[in-house]
Amino acid sequence: MPNFKDIYGQKQIVEHFKNALESKKISHAYIINGERSSGKEFIAKIFAMALQCENFDTEPCNECHSCKQALSGNHPDIIRVQHEKPATVGVEDIRLGVNNDVVIKPYSSPWKIYIINEAEKMTVQAQNALLKTLEEPPAYAVILLLTSNLEALLPTIQSRCVVLNMKPVADDIIKKYLMEEIHIPDYKADVCTAFARGNLGKAKALAASEEFDNIKTEAVSLLKYIREMEITDIMAAIKKINDYKIDINDYLDILSVWYRDVLLFKATNDVNHLIFKDEIQYIKKVSDHSAYEGIEIILDALEKAKSRLRANVNFDLTMELLLLTIKEN
Repeated sequence: MPNFKDIYGQKQIVEHFKNALESKKISHAYIINGERSSGKEFIAKIFAMALQCENFDTEPCNECHSCKQALSGNHPDIIRVQHEKPATVGVEDIRLGVNNDVVIKPYSSPWKIYIINEAEKMTVQAQNALLKTLEEPPAYAVILLLTSNLEALLPTIQSRCVVLNMKPVADDIIKKYLMEEIHIPDYKADVCTAFARGNLGKAKALAASEEFDNIKTEAVSLLKYIREMEITDIMAAIKKINDYKIDINDYLDILSVWYRDVLLFKATNDVNHLIFKDEIQYIKKVSDHSAYEGIEIILDALEKAKSRLRANVNFDLTMELLLLTIKEN
């Protein structure tokens, strides 16, 4: 049953919400800012449940009628604001989901809670519409804005909300969670933890993904043999990468972790702290062949590729430049 103790690595946010519940000083609007899949919705759900819980404690009891409604997703006073277009939260979504509804008093609870996920997708018009409610909210209204990009929200929105920034979860906490809760072996937990970069939700998704395992294997195979590849082979590899059903940043992270292992082994000659321990034969081969400067050039090229793709530079051109840089260094 979900509880605040089930939130890992976000002690500051948990303490803020528990103190608010204990002192009964609830703000009318909160922004929870953190990466995609980092657990923003889970935190919002627990806080909303605790606010509406009939036992009026700092934790949801999970047993009362209100908690059971929330757990089933049918609580009439916990409203998840929907939007018709996947890429945009429009002004009508806010008017219908919040502004026109907030004037109606709660059906059965002390609060009426609105959860707006992907708040960064709100248009300027939608944000200005929401601002009208934030400026003069009814006493019973609590609005939770969940975003992965705080800067996309207008300063006027931010100034009327309590902003709570999620922090990366420590690697040892993520690894322990994966091994004890999901029961994956030590070596796989290491890999998932490395690629998750402090995002527990992402680590869980990677641990459960067979596709990620397959793509990781293919990416490593590419890196093993890229020096012998012709330009036609590289172009074929790029086409295959484009067909993967995976975030390209996750793919580039696989390449980055490989070259960090190469750099670490070259500097220390120690296998123990490598992520790709099982590929030590090839890690050693690449570290012997590449100069420190060459490895740094590759790691820099990987970051540049991410920036170019975020700026919508042509995918094939970006990846061709990256793979040729890897081949040459």
